[in-house]
Amino acid sequence: MASVNKVILIGNVGKDPEVRYNPSGGAWCTLSLATTRNWKNRETGERQEETEWHRVVFNDRLAEIVGEYVKKGRPLYVEGRLKTRKWQDKEGRDTYTTEIIAQEMQLLGGREGMGGGDEGGGGGYGRGSDDMGGGAPRAAARPAAPRPAPQRAPAPAPKASTGFDDMEDDIPF
Repeated sequence: MASVNKVILIGNVGKDPEVRYNPSGGAWCTLSLATTRNWKNRETGERQEETEWHRVVFNDRLAEIVGEYVKKGRPLYVEGRLKTRKWQDKEGRDTYTTEIIAQEMQLLGGREGMGGGDEGGGGGYGRGSDDMGGGAPRAAARPAAPRPAPQRAPAPAPKASTGFDDMEDDIPF
């Protein structure tokens, strides 16, 4: 049976990321991403809010991009997979942490501090889906395409109604 390990988060960055390098030269960085859930309490009618903090790990070229462009408070879209690590603390007790290993990232919001304005766009960056922890990851930038000026479509010529001929060719299912 096939299984799926996929996480999608949209949240705000808790602090500026710091890129580090391992002895073999590979870059990595971690950041905390806050997601907030809002709801109305059924009994009291009060608005409730709950913030969850997620530890996200970026590797290689994606880590370098995050270190360069992502700042505290920035809204961020992240796709990745869950991974739980285990180690022993100073007293010899087993300690666990669950992280999101990022495979794709999209900058959301404007381009604050990046020279110029943008109406809600951002850059998308990711690693190929064939990278599941083995081999060198592939960093792929999806630059935002320039937006052409909106153009009006010419008005269709009026035609006589003949029944089924007026229906669109697209079938909705």
